Amino acid sequence: MEQLTGLDASFLYLETGTQHLHVCALLILDPADGTYSFDRLRDELRRRLPLIPHMRRRVHPVPFDLDHPLWVDDADFDLDNHLRRITMAEPIGQAELAGMIGEIASTPMDRARPLWEMTVVEGLRDGKVAMICKYHHSAVDGITGTNMMMHLCDLEPGLRRPEPEPWQPEPAPGGLGLALRAVTRLPARAGVVGMVPRTVGMVAGFAQRRRNNEAGMALPFAAPRTPFNQAITAARAVAFTKADLGAIKEIKTAFGVKVNDVVLAVVGGVLRRYLDDRDSLPERSLIASVPVSVHDSTTHTAGINKVSTLFCRLGTDVADPVARLSQLATANQAAKDEHELIGADFLQDWSKYAPPNTFQLAARVYSSLKLSDRHPVVHNLVVSNVPGPPMPLYFLGVRVDGMYPFGPVFHGAGLTVTVLSNCGDLDFGFIACRDLVPDIEALADAVPAVIADLLAAARARG
Repeated sequence: MEQLTGLDASFLYLETGTQHLHVCALLILDPADGTYSFDRLRDELRRRLPLIPHMRRRVHPVPFDLDHPLWVDDADFDLDNHLRRITMAEPIGQAELAGMIGEIASTPMDRARPLWEMTVVEGLRDGKVAMICKYHHSAVDGITGTNMMMHLCDLEPGLRRPEPEPWQPEPAPGGLGLALRAVTRLPARAGVVGMVPRTVGMVAGFAQRRRNNEAGMALPFAAPRTPFNQAITAARAVAFTKADLGAIKEIKTAFGVKVNDVVLAVVGGVLRRYLDDRDSLPERSLIASVPVSVHDSTTHTAGINKVSTLFCRLGTDVADPVARLSQLATANQAAKDEHELIGADFLQDWSKYAPPNTFQLAARVYSSLKLSDRHPVVHNLVVSNVPGPPMPLYFLGVRVDGMYPFGPVFHGAGLTVTVLSNCGDLDFGFIACRDLVPDIEALADAVPAVIADLLAAARARG
């Protein structure tokens, strides 16, 4: 039994019928060495469940939502409720697979069960196998998701874990005890008062920096509106593509920037092309919300999600790719300096005081009234760059050929781009509200050309 932190629980509270807060990942598995069979994969997953306790835990609410819910063992856990198999009658390609992922991402998760599922798709056109993974964000973030994947992967093919000890789930706690415990914890919520002067001081510090003309991160509520900055529906569309990490590093070295700067410049170039082709390119730069892991710097030990965020201008108003990269690198450094003033614990400190009922009611009202269409745009999209494995991996014994992540999308920001490095590649995952970005594949298709422009400039620089 483990209580969710306020930040973990907030991903449950913010979920509505159209705003799903799960994350997905596509793994392309290469069975060329003969190590794959569905039964073998299923048995190996069963053997590894003890390594990841959350895969057999479900959300257990506190009576009347007096406090954040708990993770408890699911006494009725059945692997067959979470692992599915689809065998295609005719071979399918990338477009059809992307459509399947979009449908899976469009469906909310059953909170009566552990919040994950995997779908095996057999019958890809190139003879490979797809694994579509889906986890709720309350149970995973970028770093913990990568760590979880490491428990399911090996550095050699065909490895098998020993049979685990019989699992005995712990009984769920009684409702009366949880309610009484929640009541005794209510006075602690008065600690939110102490957050007010800290927040006011932080805002004053930002204002002083701007009066002194010091550079800093982009400000929320200052983003231009684009076609995908509206209230979202439940339908999702995805696209994915692979890039050469070596090319990204060559660009990084030539211009003396960081890999993350190059990734953001590529996303900015892709969005500029996409919006310009549709006569929807704003004069001001788009602003991305960029999640920042604080696993190594936070003082909080409990919980799964340990993340902060900074706001970054993507340079979509700059036509020249080199100038865009240069501006991004300078702005990113200033944004990181300012982000340090916020502190690694700020978001988690505030979220732990969030009253569940109020939070959930506010989320439903905001969604149902489509309030995101009525106020200035907070940010245009989410862009996340997650470090992945630099070496070949074998998922449950089968070689991983691609690993494409897809984060959630939000009201007012109906597009998310997640990038993951994987064994010399950079795997781009695009996910959007299908009704706002019906041609999402155009974003993925633009990635190679944008990288090629930067690479040519890097080599011309010598």
